[in-house]
Amino acid sequence: MIGRMDELTIFDLRRRMAAGELTAAGLTALYLARIAELDRAGPALNSVIELNPDALTIADALDAERAARGPRGPLHGIPILLKDNIDTHDQMSTTAGSLALVGSTPLQDATVAARLRKAGAILLGKTNLSEWANFRSNHSTSGWSSRGGLTKNPYALDRNPCGSSSGSGAAVAANLCAAAVGTETDGSIICPSHANGIVGIKPTMGLVSRAGIVPISHSQDTAGPMARTVADAAILLGPLAGPDPRDAATESCRERALPDYTAFLDPDGLAAARIGVARNFFGRLSCVDRIAEESIAVLADLGAEIVDDLQLCASKELDNHEFEVLLYEFKADLNAYLAGLGPAAPVHSLEEVIAFNRMHADRVMPYFDQELMVMALAKGPLSEDAYRTARETSRRLARAEGIDALLGEHRLDAIVAPSGGPAWLTDLVNGDHYTGCGSSSPAAVAGYPSITVPAGTVFGLPIGISFIGGAFSEATLIKFAYAFEQATNARQTPAFLPSVNL
Repeated sequence: MIGRMDELTIFDLRRRMAAGELTAAGLTALYLARIAELDRAGPALNSVIELNPDALTIADALDAERAARGPRGPLHGIPILLKDNIDTHDQMSTTAGSLALVGSTPLQDATVAARLRKAGAILLGKTNLSEWANFRSNHSTSGWSSRGGLTKNPYALDRNPCGSSSGSGAAVAANLCAAAVGTETDGSIICPSHANGIVGIKPTMGLVSRAGIVPISHSQDTAGPMARTVADAAILLGPLAGPDPRDAATESCRERALPDYTAFLDPDGLAAARIGVARNFFGRLSCVDRIAEESIAVLADLGAEIVDDLQLCASKELDNHEFEVLLYEFKADLNAYLAGLGPAAPVHSLEEVIAFNRMHADRVMPYFDQELMVMALAKGPLSEDAYRTARETSRRLARAEGIDALLGEHRLDAIVAPSGGPAWLTDLVNGDHYTGCGSSSPAAVAGYPSITVPAGTVFGLPIGISFIGGAFSEATLIKFAYAFEQATNARQTPAFLPSVNL
């Protein structure tokens, strides 16, 4: 047995299991007890939407396998939480937080879930999320779903956990699991990782299979690791990455996905690196700018050459074309996903989802509407010129004229920018209050990787810094992020305060 769960890393857990000081069953029981204490009771974070009733049975089997044959790998017996838009073919539902999908049992695991099982991870449960991954209304409240209710930020319970992977971010920050998997279309790994003081990796689109994940956009969707340390995120990324016959986009990573990203955990990894500073994400909040400037000074002290005063494709034009793409693809991709659930599924199309929501408006839409779904339903097929133009333009702005241009012209290894502002007060009446500091969009639209790492706090609220790179540059970004993390140790354990102490 072990004492406090706070901040134990996957490396710590592996070492204790190897020494016989800890079993997978014992660890799973401890996490389940902590979820009962902090998520269901106490501060009532409400980050876990459903627990896996088979978790302890799976843990017992993995302990027996370890005793007989040794561990499968670094995730053997490690409890992981999945966002509730990732299919699991077991006793848990996959609902994207929607009452319309309660009881939905996918016909097979998402590839992400299957790979984690194969690696020996224990799927501990599902995390709450912003309903439909925050693609329902312009006035939504992040962290709220009609099925799961409201997730709280563990640093200040009246603050928002941000992004659609809000439950994953809060659960990891609160040490309710060893690590978690989130998904991102634009900001939904980066923002909740930043706001909850953890590390989030948004991979290159196509590095991690999207098969079996409730979609928004096949141009931008990806799953990725969320963990308390860069090392743990790197451990989790390895089993997730690789080609999958169920997702044609992953063919591009066949020669580029790595089975193990921990080889790039180099404390001297920033020596001689050329790092560009995207200044157009500064100037919104002085407190964020201060932490970002201190972070840039750390990068320079660690041997990086700083290339300053750069501008990274943050334009209204990019936002407009991205939004058009998301509307078209949400309709097409969600219809395809729902049709694939089979005739027993509660709903079979976007149109049926909208009708369900209207029929149950008192429970589904007490705070905000579904105008984004209605707008998406009105769109035509993906063969329309409006869609093709929007997709080509947004990709050109984010790639050739954006990240690729900046990296090439200035011979950069990566770009840095603030990940976002301090977590805002949750407001179910008016919805989210973004501060404008977030830098997730260029990498999201381009389909390129980014990593956020804790960099400091504002009144106890976490602030992160993002490392952004070209396609399949995860190894390089992990090296930079790890060196920065080891030099700063900026992460602070949450105190579950009712409100920020001003």
